[in-house]
Amino acid sequence: MARPAKLCIAMVGLPAMGKSTVAAKIKENLEKDDIKVGIFNNGDVRRRMVAGNTSHAGFYNPDNADAAALRERIAAVSIAEAKAYLTAEGQIAILDATNVSRKRRETLRQSMAPHPILFIECINDDPELLALSVARKTRLPEFAHLPQDEAAKSFFSRIGYYRHIYAPADEAGNLVRLDTLNNRIIAERVHSDVPHYGRIRDLLMSDWIKNLFLVRHAESEYNLENRVGGDSSLTEKGRRMAWALSRHFIGTPLPYVFTSTLTRTREMAEPLLETRKGTTIHHAFKEFDEIDVGECDGLSYAEMERARPELFAARARNKYNFVYPGGEGYATMAGRVYRGIKKAIYLSGNSEYIMIIGHQAVNRMILSDFLFRRAEDVPYIFIPQDKYFHIVSTQSKKLFELRKF
Repeated sequence: MARPAKLCIAMVGLPAMGKSTVAAKIKENLEKDDIKVGIFNNGDVRRRMVAGNTSHAGFYNPDNADAAALRERIAAVSIAEAKAYLTAEGQIAILDATNVSRKRRETLRQSMAPHPILFIECINDDPELLALSVARKTRLPEFAHLPQDEAAKSFFSRIGYYRHIYAPADEAGNLVRLDTLNNRIIAERVHSDVPHYGRIRDLLMSDWIKNLFLVRHAESEYNLENRVGGDSSLTEKGRRMAWALSRHFIGTPLPYVFTSTLTRTREMAEPLLETRKGTTIHHAFKEFDEIDVGECDGLSYAEMERARPELFAARARNKYNFVYPGGEGYATMAGRVYRGIKKAIYLSGNSEYIMIIGHQAVNRMILSDFLFRRAEDVPYIFIPQDKYFHIVSTQSKKLFELRKF
């Protein structure tokens, strides 16, 4: 019986580029195919080997000779453990580290021979996402002794030191360069000796959503008056529904809750956040703001029909492509809602559960991305205020269900 093919995957990239998320995604999915995968993370080895705190930026300064020598020993331990894993029963060893220098990558090639190496270089040039990712990193226990702003400053200094020695992995024999925000392969050079590459490539290009709860805000003052736009608050009934939502999810971990920047979605999230202090991170994204109705802001549909009958008729004829004067429409908001989804997935990393609290038009656009609805049907997707969509979208499972809270 032939022995299973062996492979080393070496992650490449600056800190906070999504390398660990990609590594975990590969491991979890390939193990479902009975492929033995191990992750060897330099940070884990560092915390195991070094008794003191190594979160300070100076530990990563290439001019700090003692720290540089210690980091080399840490990398050597991680590499040795990965090779031992492949020598035994392991089939894929993932080296989860920056590996940003050509010297380190050459060491990997020599040390891991005769096993082939696939280098996956992770890139995300979005400054907003980088800042949010750093904020997430600095919530780790090793930064607990620092105020949040000092921890972020230290982590950005760490990134700067790595950037100083960073050389793109162009010399790598097997290379995939990945835009981790959009799951887009932007460079690829892979030979036929890379086991399981077809499966790995599919994983790299796919969203991975274990459990997404998509909620619309409850009844608002403008809902009551049948008005569009605005930044109205929830009604008393709406606030009761917000507490009902919170009670419904008691016992369900929600490490991330995403809302729009508008009052009604933030108020919908307040009971959830109040009862989960210290365990749930809240991000308010403008990408999830309701459709901008421009000159029609604050009008009821009856007022719009009386004051702008030609506009009202144009909207009725082609609701998806209709654009409010001075505002936007379904078609023109699609790009920013799509970006919001990508940001939420990226920031939530390997989280088992996330929640997005949005608006009627926004949630229609989010659902259409998963349900592949025809454009002309999107403005008519049913988005109730007392139910939520539970969405699972992984390589092995697709689920869409509407549940009452």
